[in-house]
Amino acid sequence: MTKTFSIRFPVSSSGNPKSKIQNRKLVGCVALAFTFAIGGAVAGAQQPKKVPRIGYLSQLDPARESARAEGIRLALREHGYIEGQNIATEYRYAEGKPDRYPQLAAELVRLKVDIIVAAGGASVIRAAMNATKTIPIVMTGQGIDPVGAGLVESLARPGGNVTGITNLGRELGGKRLELLKEAVPKLASVAVLYTTTGSGNVIEVKEGLPAAARALKLTLQPWDVRGTDDFERVFPALNKQRPDGLYVLGSLIMSANQKRIIGFALKSRLPSMYVTRETVEAGGLMSYGADQAESYRRVAYYVDRILKGAKPADLPVEQPMKFELVINLKTAKQIGVTIPPELLARATRIIK
Repeated sequence: MTKTFSIRFPVSSSGNPKSKIQNRKLVGCVALAFTFAIGGAVAGAQQPKKVPRIGYLSQLDPARESARAEGIRLALREHGYIEGQNIATEYRYAEGKPDRYPQLAAELVRLKVDIIVAAGGASVIRAAMNATKTIPIVMTGQGIDPVGAGLVESLARPGGNVTGITNLGRELGGKRLELLKEAVPKLASVAVLYTTTGSGNVIEVKEGLPAAARALKLTLQPWDVRGTDDFERVFPALNKQRPDGLYVLGSLIMSANQKRIIGFALKSRLPSMYVTRETVEAGGLMSYGADQAESYRRVAYYVDRILKGAKPADLPVEQPMKFELVINLKTAKQIGVTIPPELLARATRIIK
């Protein structure tokens, strides 16, 4: 139904020309004010409040990224951001192909997103940094040393457009060996799967793990896997060495071949330690690392602070304060390992 408006103006009863001129002026002023009021209301209705957009840059494919992406989405909801209502996310997946990082990062910059969430290691973050010096970039914590990798000036004062969380991947290597030894007290030798394409892996294998192994009286058997085809070479050779356990470092190659590695460990009846909970949920024996739910909440915290005006340079990079030990008892039974009750009591999650 169309509404009509009528305006009544006073009319002089006298024939005074001056009064007529004043009336015409009054009519013109009121009409002009009415026009501005109606025009402003229409313009306001046509210009809704801008919805902030997040660019989500992942090194994985949608299936393998889903748990983290969903965790961050739910954590943002806790801050009042609801997808499709007052926030929107542009997802870009490299699907395990590092050469796609620069292209996907550039796409997000062209879309003029407000923040880029870099869900990956140093290469993903650096691709985003190369694509923009102004759009804030939030790290999701992939076990890298952001200072050593040259991504930030310091943890306390990042200094550029990058901030977020780091999950202490290398620093936890010794603790993972210790937990594997507790699970299997007779453990004497451990095969370590890593890749030289990841600088963090190399440092851990050459510096961090040997010291921890000596303290635990363990012998390490490092196996470098540089590509998917290498597993055909490594697995038979590893079987000949007959290690007592298996420790798999985190990397893109290991993530892409997760099922293959788990299958090998089960078939060889090898107690195995991993860096992520998802691997244990898929059939690995144990994992130890930063509490992922807490990590998701901290990513959402950074997004919220930045959208409210904070600058990445002023938001310190955080290290995790909460950790989770996940044990798969179904796998333990399958490979003939009995997990000590005292270790089970310390587990944050047990899969039966």
